[in-house]
Amino acid sequence: MKLFERIVSRSWRRTTMRCTLLAAGMLALSSAASSQDQNVATPKDTIFARKILMDSIHRNMGELESIASSGKDLAEGKEHADIVSVMLMVFPHLFPPSTNQWKADTERDAGTDTFAAPEVWSNFADFYARSGAASRTAHKASRTERVEEFKSLVGELRVACDSCHKVYLKSQ
Repeated sequence: MKLFERIVSRSWRRTTMRCTLLAAGMLALSSAASSQDQNVATPKDTIFARKILMDSIHRNMGELESIASSGKDLAEGKEHADIVSVMLMVFPHLFPPSTNQWKADTERDAGTDTFAAPEVWSNFADFYARSGAASRTAHKASRTERVEEFKSLVGELRVACDSCHKVYLKSQ
């Protein structure tokens, strides 16, 4: 048992040292980044970033729904739910006022033009709350051990996504 304890202790020290070095590196980089001009990111860049994030959420939701309908591989489903939870937590932060650029009856570039309805910004508290609630539902799904509860939570998450899209997404 002492050999095992020494191995675990060494491993723990190495892990702690790596985390400390990583944190120190991140701190050094963050101070360098904070002195850089943050104005180089344009609203189109932000819109593109949130489209990429939403596409990732959509792909993970597809996996979640497939796993929920089959009732198989709960562990993989929980991973997808955890990913969706984190992404939904971040999502509303990609809607600064400068990206409120919806214009009706104009031709839009699907990659860089927004399809977010102006109501996102006029009712941002609701938009933010919906994203947070959906994130918490995905988080619960990522922590459940029961297949039936997982299925139910994935269903709730789909309803949350669809109802938010109904209010805050323009189709054309």
